[in-house]
Amino acid sequence: MNRFRSTTGPGETVRWHVQPDVDTLAATVCSRILHESGQAIAARGVFRFVLAGGSTPQAVYRRLADAGADWSRWQIYFGDERCLPADDAERNSVMAFRSWLAGSAVPAGNIHVIPAEQGAASAARQYAAIVDAARPFDLVLLGMGEDGHTASLFPGQAHDTSESVHAVHDAPKPPADRVSLGEHALNDARSVLVLVTGQTKHAALERWKQGEELPVARIHGQAGTDVYLDRSADNGLTAGVA
Repeated sequence: MNRFRSTTGPGETVRWHVQPDVDTLAATVCSRILHESGQAIAARGVFRFVLAGGSTPQAVYRRLADAGADWSRWQIYFGDERCLPADDAERNSVMAFRSWLAGSAVPAGNIHVIPAEQGAASAARQYAAIVDAARPFDLVLLGMGEDGHTASLFPGQAHDTSESVHAVHDAPKPPADRVSLGEHALNDARSVLVLVTGQTKHAALERWKQGEELPVARIHGQAGTDVYLDRSADNGLTAGVA
């Protein structure tokens, strides 16, 4: 594994972990999640875990489906959701259930789905109460888009940073209406993992490394960010950096 560290301010350390391929990345992140869960349960009796959407997190969830853990102590939340019908295949919650949760031993009452089918504003208000009661999270899992967005926080869009959960009405990717945890809530986490795969993400990673204020760069949790990327996304980005 290739790793380097860069620090832009207190709590904003970025640790880069380059994996040879997506399968290795998924296995490594799955192991990291299970380790974090064990530590959280031992210390506090519960593991509060925020899920991401996307194909790379989906590969991690499929591995979790075959793993063993103290599932009754897991509390599951979602970083963002599309305002679509509750059973729409494009929803992050549907992907997570199909990949892992539907067949898991995580109690149904421990899985906190964003009610985005009720509309962005209503869902954001309802989910904010759930999020505020859960914080601080133990682990937040995120992806990154080709434009540097994460969750449903997009470049060039302003949100009230005092809000735990945002109603998003003008997302540049369909659907325009979404619900997203805000920067303040995502940063209220003991650990943050960002998963990035594929050559198309390299340019955004380079912009992040160069200090551009992308949405993903503003999420660092309480102890910095661990970025897990495959070689195609890295494409030499971390070469020669100590």
